Amino acid sequence: MPGNIGWQGAIIILVVLLVIFGPKRLPEMGRSLGKGMREFKDSITGKDDDDVPREIPPPVPDESVTGAQPRERDSVS
Repeated sequence: MPGNIGWQGAIIILVVLLVIFGPKRLPEMGRSLGKGMREFKDSITGKDDDDVPREIPPPVPDESVTGAQPRERDSVS
């Protein structure tokens, strides 16, 4: 049966992946695969955050509009 992979087969697959992609790239691939699966699951179950209205932060007052105090003189060295 093609669906049954024992622990020996899993170890062989992991070793081959480690040789092909290297130790630095393999964790990145696992993270991106997990993130993609999580996003897919959330989209299928309907747990989208797009439906929740978000509060817009108040605007930050601009210093040039409020009138900054002029400096006496800048020292030149």
